[in-house]
Parts: sequence; C-alpha cells; structure tokens
Amino acid sequence: MKKKILKNIEWGILVCIILLITIGLVALFSATQNSDYDEFKKQIIWLAVSVPVILIVILIDYNWFTKLSPILYGISLLLLIAVLFTEPINGATSWFTFGSFLLQPAEFAKIVVILFTTYVICKLQKKDKDEINRFWKLGLTLLTIAVPVILIVIQPDYGTALAFLSALIFMLFVAGIKKKYIIISILLVVILIPVAYFWILPDHAKTRIDVYLNPDIDPRGAGYNIIQSKLAIGAGQIFGMGLLSGNQTQLGYLYPKTTDFIFAVIGEELGFIGGATVIILYIILVTKAIKVAKTAKDDEGAYIATGIAGIFFFHMLENIGMTMGLLPITGIPLPFVSYGGSSLLTNLILIAILLNISGRRQRTLFIE
Repeated sequence: MKKKILKNIEWGILVCIILLITIGLVALFSATQNSDYDEFKKQIIWLAVSVPVILIVILIDYNWFTKLSPILYGISLLLLIAVLFTEPINGATSWFTFGSFLLQPAEFAKIVVILFTTYVICKLQKKDKDEINRFWKLGLTLLTIAVPVILIVIQPDYGTALAFLSALIFMLFVAGIKKKYIIISILLVVILIPVAYFWILPDHAKTRIDVYLNPDIDPRGAGYNIIQSKLAIGAGQIFGMGLLSGNQTQLGYLYPKTTDFIFAVIGEELGFIGGATVIILYIILVTKAIKVAKTAKDDEGAYIATGIAGIFFFHMLENIGMTMGLLPITGIPLPFVSYGGSSLLTNLILIAILLNISGRRQRTLFIE
C-alpha cells in the first residue's frame, strides 16, 4: 500500500514547495541580517517541526480527517472565539502568545474549514449531486464558512477571511453549483462593495482602499509601505541588486519586509528573474492541485484538493498583487516564503493533504 502511495504521489508539488521554501529562506536571511537573523532562525525551527507532521498526515487516509472534521470544526470555532480576548498585536486579536512564538488559530482553521465544508457537501449530495443547488442546502454550506469568517473579521483579519471565501468558490464550482447562483453572487458583490465601503468598513479599511487607488494621498503615512514596496521591486530590474544589497530592504525603508512585503525583497535583490520564478512556481502548484482534484478517488478528495488550490491561488494573487500596488493591502502572507510559523505549518499540512489525496487517487476525472 505504501509503495502504491509513493508511486502515485504528485511529486511535482513537493518540488515546487522545496523551491519556494528555499527562496523564502534566502530572502529571510537577507531581510533579517540587521536583527541577528531572529525570524530566519525561527522559520528554520518551524520547518523542522513541520517535517514529522507532514509525514504523519501523508500516511493517514484523508477520509479519516474528513470524518473527524465536525469535532475539529467545533474546536476551531472555540479557538477563534478565545483569541478575541487576547491582547491586540498590531491592532488585531489574532494570536495566542507563547513566549517569543505566536500561534494564529485562523491559519489552522483553513485546514479544518476545508475538511468540514467537504464533509457537509458530501452529506448533502449523498442522494444526488444536484442537491447542492437546493436553496436551503446551499445556505447550510455557506453557513459552515460564514461562522468562522465572521469571527475572523471581528479580529479583524480581512485578508484571511477572503481566503476562506476563495476556497469556498473553488469548491462550489466543482460541486456543480448552477450558473444562476454565480450570476446572483456577482451582482450582490457589485452592490455590496459600495455599501460596505460607505457604511460597514472601519476607517482603517477605507484608508487602505483609498491608498490603493492613490498612494500619493498620504506618502509618509498610509501610503508609505506600498510606495517603498514598488520602489524596491522597480529597483531590482532584471537581475536584482544582489543578495544583501537591496537599498529599501537593508536600509529599513521596506516594512514589514519579512511577512507582507517579502516579495518586494525578492524583487529588489533577485530582480525580475527571482520574482517571475516565484510566480511560475505558484502557477505550477495551483495547476498541480487542480490535477490532483481531477484524478482523486472520490468527491471528498476532489473537493478538498480544490479548496486547497483556492487558498493558494488567493494568497499568491493578493500578496504579490498588493506588493506591486495592483490590489489593496490586506496583510496576507506569501505561503512558504513569508515568515510565520502558523502559516508555514498550516500550508505544509495542506500540501501533505494534497500529497495524501494524490497518493490514493484513481485516474478518473470528476469533470469531462
């Protein structure tokens, strides 16, 4: 059985991840040389912790994770509620503090919510796949995402909340949602965006949107980070300024350079070549995840793999887009590249689940 799993595993996914982690560690090494390499060292520790966890997740049939998901979902909601009572860090109650290490329950909730949403959809489609299009059943599916999303928005962490919605969209599309619901959703988004901007969003969120539209309205304040990020990427040109040699990175103008704006560090010091390599690796990763979904042995595997693809697609698009000024800043990290223990462990578990599904797949498509 283990030989069959190893034979079927989508090894291209693992290669992409190793390359992304390597690029991330190189960028972190450069970005932390003036702080005794503190975050670089912590990232190495988290990576070491993640390896045995990955091996365990690959070996256990993913169907067991889906069966356990209702319990895990309940625990995850309790953690998301409990974290709201912690001391704010950078204006958000998103982390539990353990000495010098931070734990972000919203990151681990990504895994649980994808598994539980898969569990719910499969239960609703037990008689017929088209059952997902019955109004109350679709509403129940949306509710499984809505509860954790609301708790995460309260923290507030809008970027992570949007990542959940991205996963849901991918999963519902594969589950066979009808076009009428897609059209209605698009219309609702178009209507709700101005409503949210004028009457729902807090001032700091509105400011981010204003700065996205015109960073020069507050170049020394809210627009400072994005201006420095664009300067860094532009300065890198084709081949970059060289490792440890980026002006914005090394002189302290780029912030936060180890998390949100790590892609700007890569763009400045490794140039277009380095930035393009990262983007290509993510495109391959998302494509491979969709391939795993298409060849999964059952609907459970297909939905989980698709949800994971949605998470990575959103993170790649939003993080790289915001560093280049193409999208509003939301504080979304770049998976496997940005510093962050909770993020790294979560993303590697998601990859382990993908490898798990690919190792047990049958080469039949869920769509023609």
